[in-house]
Amino acid sequence: MFDEVNTVFTQGNCYGIIGANGAGKSTFLKILSGEIEPTSGAVSLEKGKRMSVLSQNHFAYDEHPVLETVLMGNQELFNLKKELDAIYAKPDFSEEDGVKAGELGVVFEEMGGWSAESEAANLLSSLGINEEMHYQIMKDLDGKAKVRVLLAQALFGNPDVLIMDEPTNDLDFETISWLENFLANYDNTVIVVSHDRHFLDAVCTHISDIDYGKINQYSGNYSFWYESSQLAAKQRAQQNKKAEEKKKELEEFIRRFSANVAKSKQATSRKKMIDKLNIEDIKPSSRRYPAIIFEQEREAGDQILQVENLSKSIEGELLFNDIDINLTKGDKVVLLSKNSRAMTAFYQIITGNDQADSGDYKWGVTTTQAYLPVENAEFFNNDLTLVDWLRQYAQTEEEKEEVNLRGFLGKMIFSGDEALKKSNVLSGGEKVRCMLSRMMMKRANVLLIDEPTNHLDLESIQAFNNALKNYKGTVIFSTHDHEFAQTVANRIIEITPKGVIDKYMTFDEYLDSKDVKALRDKMYQG
Repeated sequence: MFDEVNTVFTQGNCYGIIGANGAGKSTFLKILSGEIEPTSGAVSLEKGKRMSVLSQNHFAYDEHPVLETVLMGNQELFNLKKELDAIYAKPDFSEEDGVKAGELGVVFEEMGGWSAESEAANLLSSLGINEEMHYQIMKDLDGKAKVRVLLAQALFGNPDVLIMDEPTNDLDFETISWLENFLANYDNTVIVVSHDRHFLDAVCTHISDIDYGKINQYSGNYSFWYESSQLAAKQRAQQNKKAEEKKKELEEFIRRFSANVAKSKQATSRKKMIDKLNIEDIKPSSRRYPAIIFEQEREAGDQILQVENLSKSIEGELLFNDIDINLTKGDKVVLLSKNSRAMTAFYQIITGNDQADSGDYKWGVTTTQAYLPVENAEFFNNDLTLVDWLRQYAQTEEEKEEVNLRGFLGKMIFSGDEALKKSNVLSGGEKVRCMLSRMMMKRANVLLIDEPTNHLDLESIQAFNNALKNYKGTVIFSTHDHEFAQTVANRIIEITPKGVIDKYMTFDEYLDSKDVKALRDKMYQG
């Protein structure tokens, strides 16, 4: 995976680790944290510095109370606290024990031990873990609450080096925003793997790119790395362009990008790193981006979808009620709910795969729909080659021809023998790319997309995002990817147990609106 890698992570910077699926991002973090040993070479941490790692094992602390789990983020402090507690709990407490407790108490105070519990409690509350949950046992929490507790554990005690693998998984947009602001102002070293581009842009001062067993480090955030690598690739293709013209183009790009970062709401003193960018940092990437292109067989009329009084409950839980929506041509809607089951149930109903408890819906007569479900396992319960798998969904004899099928698969990076792989041995990301081939072949004028970025690498997410921005039809999509929602949607629809919130505005405007926040609080109250 790695060959003679030499790299340094310095204080005050946040490093985003990127690389294609399978490049070794998670393995690299495990080597840094000491979870696994490198075949050769060594990792060194400056003497006296403490490293904290966001735990990926959601069951490791199941028998511990929530507050205690957070305190265990600083193991040295926690062990000292246990030792002090044990001394004070002795029934035959002696003068010698008093001396020992006094000595340990001095060290405990120097480590901030006496305020540790209140700091841990404040951290939990900031992450949405209410005070009444602080003394619950971890195994009694649901998965999303556990993730937040483990995040609090990693952040607790101001570690000198903070290592996080996909920290935004299972977090809502509000919690991710809190974490972005926390890390953007964090004074120590952060090393993070994430597929969330908005998160990487908000917190990273550097990008560490794993490619061909090497790690190349670049100043700037993810967007700078992506746009500059695309520019460098374009310039490399323009063999006849003069060196002076290329240099001028690169310099202008750096100036423009630096100005944009300085104006952003996430700009901090750490972001001044952008000012030090130089042309030598800009190199073409070897990444392969899928060619996701959604075309319409025909343009739809003005009436797209009419939903009236739609309601649905599952296992006694009310998912949504009295939903009224009128979708019109050109709408690009991000569908929201605090309950992910509600969004999936809504898609299943309007695609005819499930029944509502009450209400009705009607598609416009000129519409054709293509649906990307959040779960796709049922589509791959066979041993067909990818060519034959895609042939199942062809509607004409021309579409069934192998050259046509291979064209769609090739756009999804299944070229040559890759197109003859068996469909039942695909990875999660490969399955989603196959489903995208199926969607593209349908040439629908309405796209329904439930969590499109699940299992995809950054390259596929970026290509998918660009495809939806360029698509001329109508889209309803749900996502945990902030950048996806902000750059694609022109309308926000949130379905709740008390009805619908429907706003024509950008996603950021929706999140920042005090009126919307008050309305959301009202709609979700018990």
